[in-house]
Amino acid sequence: MIERIRFDEKGLVPAVVQDANTKEVLTVAYMNKESLVKTIESGETWFYSRSRQELWHKGATSGHTQKVVAIKTDCDQDALVVEVLPDGPACHNGTTTCFTEVVQQNAEVGSVEMIAKLVSVIEKREQEMPVGAYTTYLFDKGIDKICKKVGEEATEVVIGAKNRDAEEVKWEAADLIYHLLVLLQEQKVSIYDVLHVLKKRHEEK
Repeated sequence: MIERIRFDEKGLVPAVVQDANTKEVLTVAYMNKESLVKTIESGETWFYSRSRQELWHKGATSGHTQKVVAIKTDCDQDALVVEVLPDGPACHNGTTTCFTEVVQQNAEVGSVEMIAKLVSVIEKREQEMPVGAYTTYLFDKGIDKICKKVGEEATEVVIGAKNRDAEEVKWEAADLIYHLLVLLQEQKVSIYDVLHVLKKRHEEK
């Protein structure tokens, strides 16, 4: 594969690092042939620093390494997408992604990233159990209460569908997804494992 990569006149190729689960872009860095080889051989991301003019291993100092799932090239073979499983923040500022400043966003368009953000909030609620938070209340009441809420919300979705009420279906489906994510967290079942099952089923058809 490396032989097909078209490095620029400085021997570099841009690498877009993407979370393999959420598909969120984490950062954009550069690789030369040596760092790409190290990335492939080690299974973790290595880049080339243009400012320091040296290789660097992501997480060598912070411990926030990135396990490589796949490396893809574009049609011109002069850019890479590196899909990873991050062990901590990608940005040196401590954020999940380096892309935190919103220049423009259409508020009417939803995003699958919302699921990842919601999962993160639910995990944090279970860890910190802040007083007054509804998610804290659910975890405090336990599995019976959580299961009851999942059942209730599923029933509300069915009723909305039977009534041909699209607006009700939309809102009740959102409630169902939220409570289902709480249930998965309580059971320590990752939503990404669920998505993997769906992907595997699709591939088998």
